[in-house]
Amino acid sequence: MNVKYDFLIVGAGLYGAVFAQEARKAGKTCLIIDKRDHVAGNIYTERVEDIQVHRYGAHIFHTNNKEVWQYVNQFAEFNRYTNSPVANYNGEIYNLPFNMNTFNKMWGVITPDEAKQKIEQQRKESFVESPRNLEEQAINLVGVDIYEKLIRGYTEKQWGRPCNELPAFIIRRLPVRFTYDNNYFDAKYQGIPEGGYTRMVEKMIEGIEVKLNVDYFEDKERWDSIADKVVYTGAIDAYFNYKFGILEYRSVKFETEVLDMENFQGNAVVNYTDRETPYTRIIEHKHFEFGTQPKTVVSREYSAEWKLGDEPYYPVNDERNSALYEKYKLAAESQSKVVFGGRLGEYKYYDMDKVIEVALQKVKEVLSK
Repeated sequence: MNVKYDFLIVGAGLYGAVFAQEARKAGKTCLIIDKRDHVAGNIYTERVEDIQVHRYGAHIFHTNNKEVWQYVNQFAEFNRYTNSPVANYNGEIYNLPFNMNTFNKMWGVITPDEAKQKIEQQRKESFVESPRNLEEQAINLVGVDIYEKLIRGYTEKQWGRPCNELPAFIIRRLPVRFTYDNNYFDAKYQGIPEGGYTRMVEKMIEGIEVKLNVDYFEDKERWDSIADKVVYTGAIDAYFNYKFGILEYRSVKFETEVLDMENFQGNAVVNYTDRETPYTRIIEHKHFEFGTQPKTVVSREYSAEWKLGDEPYYPVNDERNSALYEKYKLAAESQSKVVFGGRLGEYKYYDMDKVIEVALQKVKEVLSK
């Protein structure tokens, strides 16, 4: 370990890969380490029965940022996949996001005016001036029918507690469209990289040294000593040995199986919005790439309470955790040698395009010093 690198990058996920790729392009030497046995972090895809399986949950790339779209297209060709999930409420199928197809199925309305009148009528009947919880906030926005069938059960499974015990700010707004458009994302660019995200990330870090199955904290001093700067994309509280307390997350558990059939559910994503079904959704991976393979692979997702050691997915951005993160952020700013980035390093839920955007900004800033 006598080699000196310009950058040690802790974490081979999207943020680390973008930072490393740009640094290498600028003539800098990089070493990437990751405690997992693969690159690509949570966007990792693995081939099963000739199907690209999203091991850590569905990831659909979408962005309105042309610079980011051009950036990723250097490393992959994207297909035309459009995210159009459906909701299954006790066997009733509804389109998401809430749009005219949803309203027609729920109430039989046909025109946007009829749908608006129905929603407004329901909102007025149950309106609360100052919503105290998520339930009151959601009903204020879309009325009782949509709340009961498409929001309540899913949200309670997602957060592990009743909606009337969840803070109102979790649902500041809900996407409601008065068009017959099932496209979930309001984004100009959208798709899935052909051949999977792993291949895309591998191309990003081509020619960069990578060491897997390495726990940075087991020999932190030695790893720090071989580089001028450290780009840390792990959990920020772990970096400081949890000295202010542990930041909380929600986690997700997956049950994935190969089925001896061509088509299980007819859509890549089906959300189960009743409270009785224990899982939140089923992903059928082949539909992300319009697969025609003789078999199919499905993953059932279960939202789970998180404890230290579990995989962290969604930061719990309530008052307690937000205040705690501010303490860690202040401590991070005093670390002149370390750059903290990514969803864990910044304790923030990031879409993929935003991860790339902030990584590009950060590496530009660091290289200009």
